[in-house]
Amino acid sequence: MLRNGSESRPPSVDRVLAEPILAMPQAARGRRAVREAVRLVLDELRREIKAGAGADFDTGTIAARAAARLESDRPSVRPVINATGVLLHTGLGRAPLAEAAAERAQRVAAGYSSLEIDLVTGGRGKRTAGLSRLLCTLTGAEAATAVNNNAGATIIALRALAQNREVIVSRSQLVEIGGGFRLPEIFEVAGVTLRE
Repeated sequence: MLRNGSESRPPSVDRVLAEPILAMPQAARGRRAVREAVRLVLDELRREIKAGAGADFDTGTIAARAAARLESDRPSVRPVINATGVLLHTGLGRAPLAEAAAERAQRVAAGYSSLEIDLVTGGRGKRTAGLSRLLCTLTGAEAATAVNNNAGATIIALRALAQNREVIVSRSQLVEIGGGFRLPEIFEVAGVTLRE
């Protein structure tokens, strides 16, 4: 059964892509991504017909469904405003990068980099060498490293300071780190004995 004004056959993908509602998605996401969304909507319509449902093959309706699909497929991590009052909010990405640091990271990430290549010798370098040098200069430490979360930092600190020893922790501090790492598990990995 067809709705009023709809065609009896599915339109071509190119006809749907010509609909004005898909102009901005094509500019933002590229023609290939929008073409795939249109194809998926057309496949859905064919399945609906096979199931006995009515089908609307109007190009504008199909384009609107494709646009909605593209909108729902947007990346889950997006810029937001932190209005919580918590400056270093773990759920909101912690501390934002300074503008100069973000620009530098973008320039390096946009191409190849000397991540693990020693540019003087041409041999394999250490990924953290530059970071370690900067941290040592900043803090005066003999050696330094960085990790990307508190669980990693806790493991390194425990292994360095208390491996094969007991560590006393108050019951109120037996918390989950980052929503998935429990302290007893962290202590086990670090090779220390937890004493509550």
